[in-house]
Amino acid sequence: MIPTHLTVFIALLHGAHHAFAQTSLGSSDFIRFGCSQLVIERTDPLVNPGLNPTPHMHQVVGGNSFNVTMDPYTIDPPKTSTCTSCIYKEDTSNYWTASIYFRSPENGTFKRVPQKANGRLNGTLLPQDGGLTVYYMLPFGGQNLNKTTKAFTPGFRMLAGDPTLRSNNTKTPFAICHRCLKESEGIMGGDGAPCDKNDTPYFPKKMCPGGIRATVIFPSCWDGKNVDSPDHRSHVAYAPSSSPYLGALAGDKCPASHPVRIPQVMYEIMFDTRQFNNEKYWANGKQPLVYSFGDPTGYGAHGDYLFGWKGDALQRGMDSLGKTCGSEYCDQVLTIQDGKDAIGCTKPQQAVEDVGNDKCECRPLPIVNFCGMWKIQNTRGRVQY
Repeated sequence: MIPTHLTVFIALLHGAHHAFAQTSLGSSDFIRFGCSQLVIERTDPLVNPGLNPTPHMHQVVGGNSFNVTMDPYTIDPPKTSTCTSCIYKEDTSNYWTASIYFRSPENGTFKRVPQKANGRLNGTLLPQDGGLTVYYMLPFGGQNLNKTTKAFTPGFRMLAGDPTLRSNNTKTPFAICHRCLKESEGIMGGDGAPCDKNDTPYFPKKMCPGGIRATVIFPSCWDGKNVDSPDHRSHVAYAPSSSPYLGALAGDKCPASHPVRIPQVMYEIMFDTRQFNNEKYWANGKQPLVYSFGDPTGYGAHGDYLFGWKGDALQRGMDSLGKTCGSEYCDQVLTIQDGKDAIGCTKPQQAVEDVGNDKCECRPLPIVNFCGMWKIQNTRGRVQY
């Protein structure tokens, strides 16, 4: 049997406003909000600090203090950001993922797949400009045996997923996935829990009438000491789940190695692949998509997170879940900014180049314009061009 609050979660994914009106705040164990696009560029202060440009393209949302270098012990995003592309003013965190490109089977050119809004920005009628939807969640195992959920420490950052994967990873929970959306699912991203039987760890191998929703689920347990680790993953862990319905969604209790319960962060990214729905591109079980780091399978999808909430705002939000805060309705605890201000919060590229929009098609050889694709030669498991 699926827990009641997971049932509500499933319903909210399909129609947040409608479902929430029929339930109580006590049933909602997560904060959900939209973030518009901040910048699309080849920088990565987590994996490649100081490098400009980095090997591959990212799509970034959040505070405009996002920089090539963001030292965990000296940065203060709430102080240095003058705006945020996320709907809550208190959140100047940064959230980023790799871009997806369409590789033409006809001539080998690459074109960046555009993103689209996943619903509307909280409390507004405005669809976000690309970007992604963020969740901060409590355990979905039924109860929190760790008693409390502790908000992140300043400087905290982490990575979910492994960009080197090119096949199924059975050692970790099903935390990274792709969903082929029906035409009717193109607005709210489809029904059902994240990364369930409707999703795959690889790119869909058929045309998707409503585009593709990518989901990244981060760990929910922390070692309580380190704000980062050399691989950006070892200081955090997934709480084992006792339910087959939950996958990587947090279980009741954190492992002894990582005893501190933290909010479980999740991203939903909507890719508008509809312009590439040509049967000849998807023939014989093949698909034409490739991540910007050269992955033609989708298994290597990943996400980066850098904490930047102001003061105790996130802790207050998490503590208020089921009381005065839930899903998209946390305006009694957090400040919703005007949707136009969130959409208007952008940042000039630090690595200046054409990112592969409609006006840019990258030729395989000779390389005239990268369009944000990784320049690779003779590297196993990556697209060579």
